[in-house]
Amino acid sequence: MNPQVWHGHAIGRAAALAGCVSLVLGVTGAGVAQAGSTRDLGREVLAAGDGWASEGAGTSGGSAADAAHIYTVTTWAEFKAALADGGTAPRIIKVKGLIDAVSEGCDALAAEGYDFQEYLADYDPAVWGNDTPVSGEQEDLRAASAANQDKMIKASVPANTTIVGVGRDSGIRGGSLQIRGVDNVIVRNLTIEAPLDCFPQWDPTDDNKTGAWNSEYDGVVVYGSTHVWIDHNTLTDGRYPDSSLPEYFGKVYQQHDGLVDVVRGANYVTVSWNSFKNHDKTILIGNSDSAGSTDSGKLKVTLHHNRFEGIVERAPRVRFGQVDSYNNHFVVTGDQKFGYVFGIGASSQLNATDNAFSLAAGVSPGKVLKKWSEAPLTAANNYVNGRLTDLIAVHNAEFPAETLQSGAGWTPTLRTKVDHPRAVPGIVDHGAGAGRIC
Repeated sequence: MNPQVWHGHAIGRAAALAGCVSLVLGVTGAGVAQAGSTRDLGREVLAAGDGWASEGAGTSGGSAADAAHIYTVTTWAEFKAALADGGTAPRIIKVKGLIDAVSEGCDALAAEGYDFQEYLADYDPAVWGNDTPVSGEQEDLRAASAANQDKMIKASVPANTTIVGVGRDSGIRGGSLQIRGVDNVIVRNLTIEAPLDCFPQWDPTDDNKTGAWNSEYDGVVVYGSTHVWIDHNTLTDGRYPDSSLPEYFGKVYQQHDGLVDVVRGANYVTVSWNSFKNHDKTILIGNSDSAGSTDSGKLKVTLHHNRFEGIVERAPRVRFGQVDSYNNHFVVTGDQKFGYVFGIGASSQLNATDNAFSLAAGVSPGKVLKKWSEAPLTAANNYVNGRLTDLIAVHNAEFPAETLQSGAGWTPTLRTKVDHPRAVPGIVDHGAGAGRIC
């Protein structure tokens, strides 16, 4: 079943150009590209006032790179070598085509002696039970195999780096970008296929002792880093949707984790004009209720003009941070699993306004919000299927045991043009994702 169509495409097309992200070209050049000039995405920086990543000195990535630190890569090995070269000197890495972090397949990463069929036999709940975490030879070999994958697919991104896709069809399959403890990073114009965990662990004690498969690896991890701009990317499960995953012991063999995680004191992040498609745990901002010592006063993140379709939950789930979500388009179809959009977690200060929701018939707008902890939020001027909707009121009416309070306690100031929510679907659907930078 298709979602109800309520936005006018004529309005959307007319507004699409106006909705394009504003840019500053270069760090020393004129702010506007001249007619007929060749555009270089690697030299573009985040515009002033464009979300939390524009705070202070702003985010320029590797735009100041000299010729020796501009790389064009076509393989995962070349990509990792470019990241490792040159210390913290500004660098621009241009990804040409689709590069695969696990091009040889999962079997190439398996430790000698690891046998998945033997793993299933050893830890079958009928044999092992559900009271004790798994241990023994096959679990040790699974862990060793997982360590091989961890080393292979994680790519550490240094400070002052811009990573940009060349053209419309470039990106990364199965890799995990690790932006850890650094400042000033830009990731743009990439199609990022979520990493597929080759060796999930069975935890028989999980899910009220009915067991669950637990996976690792996120597409992009921002961990303790500052001034990060994630823009005009397409992030998706791609070739491996959850619907294609098998079941063992009556539970889905879960091989995906998140698409974007912003955690452990990360700060000043703008996530703009991306397309998030067909994924479960989408965006996590703050990964633990007990991380207040690192996260309080940080995790300042802006999300604007992103498109979400076929996502189950976490768009985003928030703890601690002052998160500004505006002018995003959320599409929920009638044939998908759906949990919630905004997760209200410990000490979160979410400001979610001026967004558009296209919900299929039978999908309740009360499920847009999900309360995990007592934390007031601001949710004003949001439109569901073309109608102004008080998301807090409809949630509280449907879930009185999870009553949410209004008032995040702060007002965003780092915003560029705020579009009317009625126009957002047309603007965002035409402009969000890789290959659509205008």
